[in-house]
Amino acid sequence: MIGPLLGAIGFVWGYLLARQRGGKRLDRLLYGAGFAIAFGLFGIFLGIALGRFLGAH
Repeated sequence: MIGPLLGAIGFVWGYLLARQRGGKRLDRLLYGAGFAIAFGLFGIFLGIALGRFLGAH
């Protein structure tokens, strides 16, 4: 559940960052997708690590 949540947060952050830098619509979507993938992968690994450390089976 952490992965998709962080993916959505990453998309919004990337979209807003591209908008702040004056990017066009496709630039904003590209930044959003890139940030979503990066944050989503981080969230997946974080979820796996937390599951192992907290003893969830």
